[in-house]
Amino acid sequence: MSLEPLSDLLIEPVVRSALAEDLGRAGDITSQACVDPEARLKVRFAVRQDGVIAGLDCARLAMAAMDPALRFSAQRRDGDRVEAGEVLARVEGNARAILAAERVALNLLGRLSGIATLTHAYVDAVAGTRAKIVDTRKTTPGLRMLEKYAVRCGGGVNHRFGLDDAILIKDNHVAAAGGVGRALERARAAAGHLVQIEVEVDGLDQLDEALAGQPDVVMLDNFSLEDMAEAVRRTAGRVRLEASGGVNLATVRAIAETGVDVI
Repeated sequence: MSLEPLSDLLIEPVVRSALAEDLGRAGDITSQACVDPEARLKVRFAVRQDGVIAGLDCARLAMAAMDPALRFSAQRRDGDRVEAGEVLARVEGNARAILAAERVALNLLGRLSGIATLTHAYVDAVAGTRAKIVDTRKTTPGLRMLEKYAVRCGGGVNHRFGLDDAILIKDNHVAAAGGVGRALERARAAAGHLVQIEVEVDGLDQLDEALAGQPDVVMLDNFSLEDMAEAVRRTAGRVRLEASGGVNLATVRAIAETGVDVI
């Protein structure tokens, strides 16, 4: 399935906010002082190391916000794997506008491409297993939509976007509710028919209690590999299992090979 780009309507407010932060009260006073107002530039965006690209539309919109007549020609697409030295885009337009927009364009393009590149490394590491690499809500405030898009560019899958997407009963909810079973009982009574329920467990005993409550997903929090494999055996496909905690590029393959569905 091809990657669906984000709408400009979603990206533009983030880009404009970043430009407003950078331009401050008086704009780019360096370019105003040093560069003729009619001067033009031809520039290119090129990569310095191998990776996966995300955020080209952020760069395009940053440039266009400063010079609507500017020409931005993308040479690659988000989600493409690229090698060091490849040109991603060529830009021609007012010099002052390009110089004022370049840092915001590069900040967003670089950050999102970094997320896409690292995500792709995880996806590669679990290739051939059933496990999907999934993101979290531990995102940069204000950039969640873009960062989760970058995960998709890298071949990963999005978890919930916010607290209102699904019921996810974490350890603190369990403690406050008085136990896994009680939390699930209350969640099931409150949830709408389209709302999925996930519960976090920290041991096999809690897993058994959770399975009795029939959640849609169980998160195995910091389980050993042996306990993960046992959880897969006990669950026998009745619910999706999600592994969390202790995940890095050195451990992710072994986690995937336990048979969990999501990491």
